[in-house]
Amino acid sequence: MTVDRINPLEPVQPGKKTGRGAQVEKGKESDSISLSSEAIEKAELYRIMEQISTVEDVREARVAELKAKINDPAYINDTIIRATADKVLDAFGL
Repeated sequence: MTVDRINPLEPVQPGKKTGRGAQVEKGKESDSISLSSEAIEKAELYRIMEQISTVEDVREARVAELKAKINDPAYINDTIIRATADKVLDAFGL
């Protein structure tokens, strides 16, 4: 027993032309939408999360570089200690 295909191969068939299309009546009122503040906040959070997910994490390389410098005994000297202390004092406005 052989069963042949009933439907055509393409699931979407080109439309048949039925003649002139119906005229669309232009209304006096225009369509509009309004968004709640909650929807606006969620859209902003979604946009920010998308931006964050695409940003490369460049801090790992910087942290590894600083760890290597700190572990190097030749790096920490009086000049570095004074410069660091000055930056800390400046940050606190002292």
